[in-house]
Amino acid sequence: MLSKTERTSALQWLGKQLFNREDPAAFFDPLLERINPMWVQQYTPARVERIEDETADTKTFVLKPAKRWDGFKAGQHVNICVDVDGIRRNRTFSLSSAPAQWHDNGTVTLTIKRLPGGLVTNWMHDNLKPGATIGLGEAFGEFLIPEAGEPLLYIAGGSGITPVLSQLETLAAANYEAPVTLLYFVRTQADIIAAQKLYELRQNWDALTLNIIATNESETPRFLKDGDLDEVNGIETRRCYLCGPKGLMDLATDLLTQRGITEDRMHSTFFATPKAALDTDALGGEVRFSNSDISVSSEGDAPLLDIAEAAKLSPRYGCRMGICHQCSCKKTSGTVVNRLTGKSSGPGEENIQLCVSVPHGPVTVEL
Repeated sequence: MLSKTERTSALQWLGKQLFNREDPAAFFDPLLERINPMWVQQYTPARVERIEDETADTKTFVLKPAKRWDGFKAGQHVNICVDVDGIRRNRTFSLSSAPAQWHDNGTVTLTIKRLPGGLVTNWMHDNLKPGATIGLGEAFGEFLIPEAGEPLLYIAGGSGITPVLSQLETLAAANYEAPVTLLYFVRTQADIIAAQKLYELRQNWDALTLNIIATNESETPRFLKDGDLDEVNGIETRRCYLCGPKGLMDLATDLLTQRGITEDRMHSTFFATPKAALDTDALGGEVRFSNSDISVSSEGDAPLLDIAEAAKLSPRYGCRMGICHQCSCKKTSGTVVNRLTGKSSGPGEENIQLCVSVPHGPVTVEL
């Protein structure tokens, strides 16, 4: 039998295990996962209902999240977590279904393209099967449909069509009457994602003009050009949504700006972190993780998230692109540079995102 002192120590240890975490109930997750994976508390479990082939390298995963999930708005992202070779991996994907589907039958879809060398996307394509369970975060993102009935222009490339699909289905269901044009760039006709859904939208929704452009079916690559925009009626009045490879988005932004479309009328989302031109020789410095009592030195434009992981710490993160803010924590001293904008922080206390913050001299972070 344990002595009173031993019982007190054991209760103190259990209390620390239960309450030194954002969700104390998650302490029981290893047990719950064995009984029913849909009872896990640390994240929202989502069961794979079915998997649909879209193209040779793209699949749609139909998921049924646990009922406690809060839902989403058309155009938003989610973080998912999967165990790959015993290591939990997090990635960010856009939801490709309309919110109405979630309300109607409790399912959502992620349409995911296999990436050359991609760890998580390739694992999902090769290993995820119906009946499996993955982790699903709450939806986030500001790539949202306007409330007013404005004429819209969508320019999408490749798998950048995924959040656009969610928005188009939502607009069609609401019988959105203002003109909507989609310019969708794919390598070949065989690479059209959700082709049947797009053609059905065009057939059943009078407001939609659909123009699918194959870029690699001729000797000379076919990219976005002024002539494509000339065919968009009243383009100067359109609110524009851009989603796809950085090259397409940069080109679209330049061409639209030349037509007088202001930055506040262009909305974009991206799949890779755009970087500002930084003077890497001037960056780096000693980083102190105060809660862990660890200090390390850094050089160049490595963000604090990478530096922390190299120091064997396990900070929370999601998208690693500066979108979801899951890696936000407090900087108590020092200056960091935002690798997306190139802007420097102040020298005092403030919340920063580890994934896009690069040390500029000595920095102390509460981690």
